[in-house]
Amino acid sequence: MDWTIAGGRVLRGEELSAGEVALRDGRIAAAPAHPARRFDATGLLVLPGIVDIHGDAHERQMQPRPGVDFPPEVALRDSAAQLLAAGITTAFLGVTLSWEPGLRGIEAWRATLAAVEAVRPAAGVDLRVHCRFEADNLDALEELLADIAAGRVQLLAYNDHTPGIIRKREDADAMAKYAGRAGVKLADYIALAERAWSRRPEVPAAQARLAEAARVAGIPMLSHDDATPDARAAFRALGAAICEFPMAEAVAQAAREAGEHVVMGAPNVVRGGSHLGWSAAAPLAERGLVTVLASDYVWPALLQAAFVMEARGVLDLARAWALVSANPAAAAGLEDRGRIAPGLRGDVVVVDPRRRAPLATFVAGRLAWIAPEGAARLH
Repeated sequence: MDWTIAGGRVLRGEELSAGEVALRDGRIAAAPAHPARRFDATGLLVLPGIVDIHGDAHERQMQPRPGVDFPPEVALRDSAAQLLAAGITTAFLGVTLSWEPGLRGIEAWRATLAAVEAVRPAAGVDLRVHCRFEADNLDALEELLADIAAGRVQLLAYNDHTPGIIRKREDADAMAKYAGRAGVKLADYIALAERAWSRRPEVPAAQARLAEAARVAGIPMLSHDDATPDARAAFRALGAAICEFPMAEAVAQAAREAGEHVVMGAPNVVRGGSHLGWSAAAPLAERGLVTVLASDYVWPALLQAAFVMEARGVLDLARAWALVSANPAAAAGLEDRGRIAPGLRGDVVVVDPRRRAPLATFVAGRLAWIAPEGAARLH
């Protein structure tokens, strides 16, 4: 079904102006089709669909409480509905593949991949897999290499949380939290961490193999939580051209000087700072040191963050919206979305600017979600 979204202010490039958007055969058309259904966007903003390069809020549907697991297909159907209601049209689900059992272990990885592939055809949102591979999870290396070669992974991130876990071995409260998520006893969790850590000398060779597999498959790579510019340089040498959640401003600066995209969390912007005490994302984005915002752990934060950035008075809405649409699309190598222009995918979100809330989400030219108050605008 073809659509005309008329009467609103449309973001095209860096300009927000009155106009209409025609959706035909799944793409943005230069002129309306006849006949076409009409969405009345009077008083609303018509914006490119949001591209979320890293979101792991689906974990809350899969494990709403420690030790309480839900079937992955059920969890992902719920997640897809939430994504669309947040204006997200392309979602890279951050799926951690760790040496830990439970939510982030190999069995959960297999089940999540299978669920994504089962849910994807009817999800509405374009679901993709962002593998967050823990450096010391060497037992899963061969399986991940096979999954990459089979096209089941669309982004690869290098995680390295094991050193921090090892440093906390004497912190009973922190370790109990990790053990609860993994579904094992505290002593068993510590033993698993120590076993993984014992193979640390094998990590560089494993990362080199992953990098080669990603290059062959043509999938972008990210490094996660880089602490120093030297750490960023090491991952850059592997081919990881996206810097994700840098732990210090100097790391972001080094990445930008190398022409790389820098990702930080939209919740950081909405909350006014990092919940971990790291750098605040908003001022770094205003200085051009952060180019992409990701939902991280709260999907609605992406849309809210763009409006927060505009309200700060440094970036206009066009440049703020690029942080959640055009820039993440470019970083992920998706040249067919992130902007409203003829020939691109018909991914559009219609937003009520007064409430900073989506009213309708179109994905690949189809109306994928509509708020109750939006129904009266359909003609």
